[in-house]
Amino acid sequence: MPLGFTAPLVLSALILLPVIWWLLRLTPPRPRQVSFPPTRLLLEIEKREETPEKSPWWLTLLRLLLAAALIIALAGPVWKPAADVVPEEGPLWLIVDNGWSSAKSWEAQSELAARLIETAGTQGTAVLFAATADGANQPLVPDAAAVAGERLRALEPRAWPTERAGLSVTLRSAALEQPPGAVIWLTDDLSDQSSDTFVRDLDAMSGDAPITVYGSLSLPTALAGARNDADALTTTVLRRDSAEGSEIVDVRALDLKGRVLSQAQALFDPGTTQSEARFELPVELRNDVARLEVAGEQSAAGTQLLDDRWRRRTVGLIAGTSSDLAQPLLSPLYYLRRALEPFAELRIPRESDLAKAIPELIDSGVSVLVLADVGRLPATAEETLAGWTENGGTLVRFAGPRMAGGTDDLIPTRLRTGDRTLGGSLSWDEPQSLAAFAEGSPLAGLDVPSDVTVNRQVLAEPSPDLSDRTWAVLADGTPLVTAAGRGNGRVVLFHVTADTIWSNLPLTGSFVEMLRRIVATSDVARTGEKTQGSASETASTSPMLPPLRLLDGYGRLTQPGNDALPIPAEGIGETAPSRKHPPGLYGADDAFRALNLLDNGDKLEPIDLSPLEARMERLAYPTAGPTDLMPLFLLIALALLLADAIAMLALRGEYDRIRQAVSGRTAALLIAGVFALSAPTDLKAQESSDDLFALDATLDTRLAYVVTGDAQVDAASQAGLYGLSRYLTQRTALEPEAPVGIDITRDELAFFPLLYWPVTTAMQVPSSETMARIDAYMRNGGTILFDTRDQLSAGLQAFGTTENGAHLRRMLEDLDLPSLEPVPPDHVLTKAFYLLDFFPGRYTGSPLWVEAIEHGNQAGGRPVVAGDGVSPIMITGNDFAGAWATDETGAYLYPTVPADPLQREYAYRTGVNIVMYALTGNYKADQVHIPALLERLGQ
Repeated sequence: MPLGFTAPLVLSALILLPVIWWLLRLTPPRPRQVSFPPTRLLLEIEKREETPEKSPWWLTLLRLLLAAALIIALAGPVWKPAADVVPEEGPLWLIVDNGWSSAKSWEAQSELAARLIETAGTQGTAVLFAATADGANQPLVPDAAAVAGERLRALEPRAWPTERAGLSVTLRSAALEQPPGAVIWLTDDLSDQSSDTFVRDLDAMSGDAPITVYGSLSLPTALAGARNDADALTTTVLRRDSAEGSEIVDVRALDLKGRVLSQAQALFDPGTTQSEARFELPVELRNDVARLEVAGEQSAAGTQLLDDRWRRRTVGLIAGTSSDLAQPLLSPLYYLRRALEPFAELRIPRESDLAKAIPELIDSGVSVLVLADVGRLPATAEETLAGWTENGGTLVRFAGPRMAGGTDDLIPTRLRTGDRTLGGSLSWDEPQSLAAFAEGSPLAGLDVPSDVTVNRQVLAEPSPDLSDRTWAVLADGTPLVTAAGRGNGRVVLFHVTADTIWSNLPLTGSFVEMLRRIVATSDVARTGEKTQGSASETASTSPMLPPLRLLDGYGRLTQPGNDALPIPAEGIGETAPSRKHPPGLYGADDAFRALNLLDNGDKLEPIDLSPLEARMERLAYPTAGPTDLMPLFLLIALALLLADAIAMLALRGEYDRIRQAVSGRTAALLIAGVFALSAPTDLKAQESSDDLFALDATLDTRLAYVVTGDAQVDAASQAGLYGLSRYLTQRTALEPEAPVGIDITRDELAFFPLLYWPVTTAMQVPSSETMARIDAYMRNGGTILFDTRDQLSAGLQAFGTTENGAHLRRMLEDLDLPSLEPVPPDHVLTKAFYLLDFFPGRYTGSPLWVEAIEHGNQAGGRPVVAGDGVSPIMITGNDFAGAWATDETGAYLYPTVPADPLQREYAYRTGVNIVMYALTGNYKADQVHIPALLERLGQ
C-alpha cells in the first residue's frame, strides 16, 4: 500500500460526516445585517432578497470537506510507509559499510539505518550495530536500540576501505551467545581484500535468520595515481559502473594554499569505467600542485595528494667545452638529454663561460646540476656552486680527460691524478663489469646489467670512509659512483664519462634508472637532518614519518587522531591505507610524504555475494523515505477554513462594504500618484567639465602644454603647439586637433603622451601631491618636455645657471629621475622621422637632454636599446614653442635668433621627431632600418 496511517482508528470519525451534513443543512447562516436609516430601507424594499432557511449546498460541501481533512490529518497519513524487517525473536544485526565509498551517499545510508533502528526500538528489539570500516575495535554485542542510534549519530564515513574480515571473529562469538533474529547489511557493493571471507562467514554464523542486503549505492568518482610526465600532469579517473552515454568529469589542481591552478576534464566513453585527466601546464606550475580533486566530489577517493616525488625536477646540464656541441650525437649532453628528458625539465645555459653559466642555471631554479667532464671550476663559479649545494642543491659530476688531469674541491672523495685504462698503468686485463649496488644507497635494488663494461675510469684515493661514500662499484671493488653530503645538499660523482668513450653504461637502461633515482632524491627538505651521502649512514637510519594531516571520509585534511600510527619513510610506497594508516600527509611541515587511497593500477571491483544468494533478499537503497502527509492535510483544512470565512463574509453582505472601502482608498492612492507624477522634474542629464575634458582629450589626438599662469608664456605655448600641429598635418599621417592647456594640479595627464612645459620663475614649485602625479605619469610611459627658453641669456654658461634653469632644478629635485645626457648621435630622436644632428628652436646651441643609456663594457660603441622605451623627460633651452608659434593665417609670431629660415625648418623637424618618438618609441632602432638609413646618408 502506498498510503498508511499511524492512527488508523481516527478514520472511524468519518462515519460522522452524514450527521454533520444534516446539522449544517438545517442550520442557516447568520442573517444579513442592514443599517437602520429609513431611506435605505425604502430604496431596497422592492428588490430585497429573502434570507434562505437552509445553507447553500456548496457551503455545506465545503464544511464537510473541512471536517474530512481534519479527521484524515489526525489519523497520521504516511505516503509509502516503510516495511522494515524486524525480527520477532532475537536481536537485529545491522551491518553498515562506512568506508570511503559511502561518503557520497552517506545521508541516504544513515537515514535508512536510523529508520531501521527506530523501528526496532518501537518493537523493543535489541540491535547489534557494526561498522565495517572500524574493525573489531567496537562493541559488537546486542544492545538497546537507543544505544545503537547514538553510535550511528557519531559515525562518519572513513577515508580508508572497509575491513569486513576483522568483524568475523567477534560476530561469531556474539552469534554463539545469541543467534541473530535478522541480518540487514547496508553495503557499498565494493569488494575489499577480505570480502569473500566475510561473506562466507556471515552465511555460516547467521544461522536461519533472514538476510537483507541493500545495494546500488551511488559511489564517488575516484582518482587512482598521478604522473608528472614530460608534457603534462596526468591522473587516472575511475567510476564503478559503465554508463550507456558519455560523461565528463572535472578535475581540479590546487596548490598548498588551496588555490586552484588549473582544471581539466576526463571524458568517459560509453561502457568505460576509466579515463584520464591531463593538466598541460608549465613545469613550474605543475611542481606547485599539491592536491588533485574531483570537482564537486567530497570523498577521500576523489583526492590525490602530491609531494616531492611528483615534482618534475629541473636539471641543468653543462659540458666541459662548447666544442662538444659541434658533433651533438657524440656529445655527453646527448646521452644525458636522452636519459633525463622523460622525467625532468632540462636547462642548458646560453653562456659558455662557466663563471656566467653556473649562476645562470642556479638563478633559473634548477634542483640538480650535471657537469660532464668539468675538471677545475673557476674560483667564482666554485664558490657559487658550493653555496648552492650547501643550501640543498644536488651536484652530479661525470669524469673525463679534464677531470683526470686535476679537479677542484667539489667532489665526494679525493681522486688520484691520472686515470685507469685498459692496457695502461694500473690497467685491467679485461674490461670490468658492474657489481651489485650498495645496500642503503638510493641505487639499491636496481637490476645489475650483465652487459655493462668499463674500459677507463678515474680512481678514488683510498680512505677510511670511502666505502661509506660508495654507491656503486665495479667487479674488482673500485668505486664507480661515489657521493657525499655537503650541508643540505649532495655531491655525486660518476667515475666514468657521460658518453661511451670510457664505458657503455650510457647505452643501457640502468643509466636512466640511476639518474632517475639521483634526481628523485634531490631538493627534498629533511626534518632537521643534513643530507647524507654514504650508504651506511642511509641504511643505519630509517626515520619514521608521524601523521601530519590526514584525510577524512569527505576528502578534507584534518588533524590526526590517536589511532593513526607512523610509517617508515622507506616503506610508505608499499603501505596500504587502513584504520592504522589513513590516507594523508606524513612527516613534518617542511618534509612530508603523501599516502593516497588509490594508486596506479587500482580498480573498483564489485563484491561477490553469491554464497548468500539462496537466502538473501536484495533491495536497493530507497530514493525517498516515508512521507508524512499530516502537514499537507492540515494545510488543506486551513485553506478550506479560509474559504468558509470568505463565503460567510459574502453571504452577510460584508464583501460589498469592504470592496467600497478598498475602492475609495485605491482611488485616493491613484490621485496622489497622479499629482506626484505631474510634479515638475528636471530630467536633463548634466555633463561635468571633467567628462568634456576627457572626451576632447581621448576622441582626438592633441598636443598638450602646461599652463604656467603667465598669460604671455601660455599664449606662446598654445600658438607654438598649434603651429606644430599644422606642420604635422601637412608632413605626416598624424592629424592632431587643437592643442590643450593642462592644469598640472588638477587635470588628468594620462590622456597625453607628450607634455610641453615652459619653465618660468613666476610659477610656484608644485606641491608634493602634484609631483607625485607627475612622477606616476612619467613612470607609466608619459614624456615631459621642459623648455627653460633661456639659451640666449645663458650665453656660454653651463646649463642650469640661469634663473629658469635653477627654478627647474628646484622643481625636479624630489623626482626619481634617470641620469640625463645630450641626445647622442645614434639616438632614435635623430631618425624618428627626419634625419637630424642638432635640435634648434627659436634659439640654437642648447643641447636636448634625454635619459642616459648605459654604454656597458662593449668596445663596439653604444649599444642599441631594445623595446619601445621612451625617455620620460626631455630638457632644452632653445624655446621650441617660440619657433613653432603661428597665428591662424600661418604667419610666424616670433623671429628666430639668428633670423634664419632654415633654423625654423629644422625647429619644426625637431618637433616632428619629438612627437613621433613619443608616439612610436624606439622602433627606429631596429637593425632592419639601418641599410635604408645608410643609403639615405650616402654611405
